[in-house]
Amino acid sequence: MNHQHKRRLLLAGVAAGGLAAATGLALAQSQPQERVIKIVAKKFDYTPGEIRLKKNVPVTLEFTTLDVVMGFSLPDFALRTDILPGATSRLRFTPDKSGQFAFHCDVFCGSGHESMTGTVIIA
Repeated sequence: MNHQHKRRLLLAGVAAGGLAAATGLALAQSQPQERVIKIVAKKFDYTPGEIRLKKNVPVTLEFTTLDVVMGFSLPDFALRTDILPGATSRLRFTPDKSGQFAFHCDVFCGSGHESMTGTVIIA
């Protein structure tokens, strides 16, 4: 293979790579931007207690607790996790329906546990 032929192949590869990169950029721009929502659990409260999401936009819920082991359950989406002191728990999902959905602590965390609830609102 002569020098001119190698140079043409190299330039063709660079052009194709640039096209692939530009196509990848266009695809990335058409995808919904994932949100990360930080939620702090403490006896007997979630902050925030109301979470607003957009239908079909991926989201990661990041949980921490300030005191004891807690749980998080969003039954309408079959989501649940334990929330452990000193750790971050993550749930990633893409809401596929609109409406208001209740979530609650499903690990007994003391007297007052039953009031540890919140709402996810999806539009």
